[in-house]
Amino acid sequence: MGKSKTPGDIEAAAHQVAARPQARPCPPPPKSWFPWLVPVFFMANVATFVYSMYVNNCPEKTGADRCVFNSYLGRFSFQPLSENPLFGPSPTTLEKLGALEKKLVVQEGEEWRLVSCIWLHAGAIHLIANMLSLLFIGVRLEQEFGFLRIGLLYVISGFGGSLLSALHLQKSISVGASGALFGLLGAMLSELFMNWTIYANKCAALMTLMFVVVLNLAVGFLPHVDSSAHIGGFLSGFLLGFILLVRPQYGYVSRKYIPPGYDGKRVKSKHKWYQYLLWVAALVALIFGFALCLVKLFNFQLS
Repeated sequence: MGKSKTPGDIEAAAHQVAARPQARPCPPPPKSWFPWLVPVFFMANVATFVYSMYVNNCPEKTGADRCVFNSYLGRFSFQPLSENPLFGPSPTTLEKLGALEKKLVVQEGEEWRLVSCIWLHAGAIHLIANMLSLLFIGVRLEQEFGFLRIGLLYVISGFGGSLLSALHLQKSISVGASGALFGLLGAMLSELFMNWTIYANKCAALMTLMFVVVLNLAVGFLPHVDSSAHIGGFLSGFLLGFILLVRPQYGYVSRKYIPPGYDGKRVKSKHKWYQYLLWVAALVALIFGFALCLVKLFNFQLS
């Protein structure tokens, strides 16, 4: 027959159970957003390009015999390749619709061109290249961070690219979503640094992203490419990534998912100290950079 337990044995067993370490609660799976804003941006860019070709009306303004694909496209046919090798409208049409031109922005008070230019494209080749990049990069980011943060990131980065471009433009115009797209790339890089603890293959992720970033930045130094817009958009997006794309550190569990009786002191803080530091530093740098560029751009008008 087994030996019966005494009250002392029962009390000792209870102490052992109480002293046993509690299992750490598992965090819920990350929320996935349905990407709808990036496709809207895609359609807006395509629609704007179609409208620019309608306004351009190459057969009437240039001559049907000189327009590219006039027999197929009619009013929507492209300007002669000697004028626009990217299969698009004339510079005059782009300027009319909102292309970035320094003199018009600074002297004519048309500051809206700093934003409108990111929705225009110089030609079909320009449009296709940018829209493929937008879908490839933007959809994944919107799935992970939601439409609000990615929308702000896209527009503000585009504005930053336009701002730096306007500072270096002389007697030419600039159009395209490249600044906004480089902002998405910059944000991906800063997001990797900001949320370093949640990545398993850190070196592989960093090397892959750096390769993509360097390759795209190198394209900006080709002839007829607005490298200033690329650099301005990239730097804006890089700083915005520290501000908008902060994730909780690895192992963080919201208090609403903590089981009853679990010691709340054992729960990790939502963010690490360096995440707060980077957030503040990036915000200050972004505001200072935008203010400096705006003052420099409009300074000679004030004087």
